[in-house]
Amino acid sequence: MHVKEKIDTRKFVVLGEFDPPKGPDFSRFLENANRVKGRVDALVVPEMANGVMKASSLGGCAFLKSHGFETVLQACCRDRNRLALQADLLAASALGISSVMAVTGEDIRFGDHPQAREVYDVDVMQLLDIIKGFQAGKDMAGIALEGRSEFFPGAAINAGSMGGALDIAISNLDQMVEKGVRFVVTTPVFDLHRFGQFIKRIDTEKVAVIPTVLLLKSAGMARYIDRNIHHISIPSDLIREIQKAPDKLKQCMRTAADLITGLRDMGLPGVMISTVGWEDKLPQLLDAARL
Repeated sequence: MHVKEKIDTRKFVVLGEFDPPKGPDFSRFLENANRVKGRVDALVVPEMANGVMKASSLGGCAFLKSHGFETVLQACCRDRNRLALQADLLAASALGISSVMAVTGEDIRFGDHPQAREVYDVDVMQLLDIIKGFQAGKDMAGIALEGRSEFFPGAAINAGSMGGALDIAISNLDQMVEKGVRFVVTTPVFDLHRFGQFIKRIDTEKVAVIPTVLLLKSAGMARYIDRNIHHISIPSDLIREIQKAPDKLKQCMRTAADLITGLRDMGLPGVMISTVGWEDKLPQLLDAARL
């Protein structure tokens, strides 16, 4: 069953985030994907996450689709102008890649090519207009296309926003839904109570909110995220549990599995699992979460 069908029928959808390689050798990328074939509903291929140069999301999606995987394309405003974004979307449509996420892209200064120029010719709202126009058979300039695209549009949302920032995030989400967004993937979630307060603000009848569960690698990684990544909060007791555990990897797995279970028990429509380079450990995490 495709992601769209699962979300439409309110069945729990499992997405796996798979970074494409930094190089032309896709063998390990495919090997790790094959390990979870049939266990995840689709693989989300980031577009140069954290500003690090890697193979493109379109290239990764096309490669995986040729090997029988459903994928989710990321269309990123940071790196391409309106011509290039439209060209990529046309190619994705022709290749049968229907699920697409419109994303802003992280600050390029923290990547491996900090001297690169950010583009931002269009913002996420304009990108969503492009996707909506393609489904009506027209490009951004209003010129008729040869055929219509059939996209299942998504976007990203910051689940850690608070106060006025949360009001803005909810307002933006309402606009995105009006432009056709059917699902949103959140920033990593570590505090179920705090996330529960966030989800109460959203009309989940109109849009599927899919939280991200990030597999931590160490207590140090958890502390760094908690201190330095804006709007992501990790409970101190969770960090202490990892620090004190005799088997740190096992505890990190248990933490992620418990979060997945808790989110599922909250009635969320699905989850995206991010392993940031530990894709080979995703089968083990799926086992721990009984997925």
